[in-house]
Amino acid sequence: MIILPDRFLRALADPTRVRILALLSGDRELCVCELTEALEMVQPKVSRHLGVLRESGVLLDRREGLWIYYRLHPDLPAWAARAMDAIHDGCQGKRPYSEDRKRLAAMPPQGAVSCNV
Repeated sequence: MIILPDRFLRALADPTRVRILALLSGDRELCVCELTEALEMVQPKVSRHLGVLRESGVLLDRREGLWIYYRLHPDLPAWAARAMDAIHDGCQGKRPYSEDRKRLAAMPPQGAVSCNV
């Protein structure tokens, strides 16, 4: 996969997108409704940021029925994967990332979430 560093960094140059990436770090896959709940943001705003991350090649999405699930692209170049690991490590225990993770952890298990469609 080819991701240009400037495009990658532009995609990360927004606090909301960093929060999304912190939630998706590791092998986690989340649907839009889980992200909106964890971030306490409206769906159009979260979807717009997810679109930027997807278009830059950082995220992959898949549709399952009415829901769209997002995850980090598994084929990120090594330098980009290291940057994602550093973002994950840097966000641990810091606000607002820790609150986002708490809200996500308090949600019902994936698939049991009642998304407003």
